[in-house]
Amino acid sequence: MKIATLVIRVLLGLLFIYASVSFFLKLTPEPETTGAFKAFQVGIVASSYILPLAKALELLCGISFLVGKYVSLANIIILPVTLNILLINFYLTPETLALAIFIFLGNLFLIFSHWQNYKGVFTP
Repeated sequence: MKIATLVIRVLLGLLFIYASVSFFLKLTPEPETTGAFKAFQVGIVASSYILPLAKALELLCGISFLVGKYVSLANIIILPVTLNILLINFYLTPETLALAIFIFLGNLFLIFSHWQNYKGVFTP
């Protein structure tokens, strides 16, 4: 279980860091979008703060996952982002759904593996 937790934590950390750094430094070209996803993307870009906020959270949580510090906090912070990634890919871009499923299930796995840290949240 410890090895699986370490592997998933590092993979997610690298993935989040790559996605956020390539967004901020514009390392990869924006993919061409069409249809409903294009309308959704135009709305998110027009808000001017949602995408940079999500990418900043990805960067901070990715660093936390790689370093191994504050992983429980990073899991909870990144959970809404991973859920959004999953739902956007499920409804608008199903061709990349496999990666979104890995990200979301990896986040859930890390939460499960650190469950003892969350027990206090659920006690009255």
